[in-house]
Amino acid sequence: MIANQHENGWEIIYHRAHALLAAQIAGNWNKKDRPQRIIETVAAISHHDDLEKEWEGNHLTPAGAPLDFTLDKKTDLKKLKEFTNNARYRGRWVAMLISMHMSFLNEGKRGESSELDIFLDEQLENQEKWRKELKITKKEAEAAYAFFQWCDRLSLILCNREIPAGERALEIGTGPDGDRYDIKQDSDGKITVIPWPFEEKQFTVNIEACYLNQVKFENNAELTAALQQAPIKLLEWTLVK
Repeated sequence: MIANQHENGWEIIYHRAHALLAAQIAGNWNKKDRPQRIIETVAAISHHDDLEKEWEGNHLTPAGAPLDFTLDKKTDLKKLKEFTNNARYRGRWVAMLISMHMSFLNEGKRGESSELDIFLDEQLENQEKWRKELKITKKEAEAAYAFFQWCDRLSLILCNREIPAGERALEIGTGPDGDRYDIKQDSDGKITVIPWPFEEKQFTVNIEACYLNQVKFENNAELTAALQQAPIKLLEWTLVK
């Protein structure tokens, strides 16, 4: 989950909702510059956080606060294997992008265990196999994943409320074209991306967040019950060229 503090407790955004926001961003990309197999790519983006289930398992810090995803350092290899295997049901293109994402997130942990190393090796082998079967180059696959990753990053910037004040620019990352992109909010509140990569000159994306008027929880059952009963608010961002 994404846990943002507010004056009365916590703003909670589920990771699957964040992924859906990333897919909305992807769907607004300039048509002439979209990666190949755009529908399957958007499907991969929209499902890339399906392994997160905030109503199951532990989602509390030792202090009893909701556990923001940035604080969750555990590697659940069983969940990773199940997630990557389930991605195959949506086809090799989706499976390839999900596998590349798992590599990106976990290669830095290589050496933690032999089981994790085997999993990471399998991802690289599968990616190579799927590229051959799909008749695409490694460069083409990397461009599609760069698009995936860029949309994911922009969604996280919005969800984490990272846009700086004072009309300062924040780097989103490198796009599929290899160029750097920044996000900035003007004094009138308008949000823009530089350079502008989208089809329309203006569009709105949204996400649902729930609000907890409680700072600390005794256990996960109490947190889950509070989440299921929490008021929900629609958050919207309008991006303008």
